[in-house]
Amino acid sequence: MAQTLDARLGGYHSPVLGIFRIVIGLLFAIHGAVKLFAWPISQGGAAPIGSWPYWWAGVIELVVGLLVALGLFTRIAALVGSGEMAFAYFTQHLPHGLLPIQNQGELAVLYCFALFLLAFSGPGAFAVQGGRLRR
Repeated sequence: MAQTLDARLGGYHSPVLGIFRIVIGLLFAIHGAVKLFAWPISQGGAAPIGSWPYWWAGVIELVVGLLVALGLFTRIAALVGSGEMAFAYFTQHLPHGLLPIQNQGELAVLYCFALFLLAFSGPGAFAVQGGRLRR
């Protein structure tokens, strides 16, 4: 039964990976838009232009999120975003406790590893690469 399930699900690897990439990319882009523009919601207003590290994190998140969602330069963009989330975790969350549940760093860890996965697995289906839709 497990082999049958593996065989059936294996055929959907690329489209499911593509949908995963699009969702992660859009969520990451929105995460950056909230920091930069206080849109679609405000979490204390937009970051002052050039402020370290909040404004720069927003720029990285918006650009990386859009690139990942579109499937352009997915591997390098995802690697940059993964590194940014690792940096965010170690500098902004870890000082408040060891565990992500304790220091409110779960989202940083999830984005870090979701983007890390995309950096190594590639964009999957529905990616815009070289001006054509990759299937």
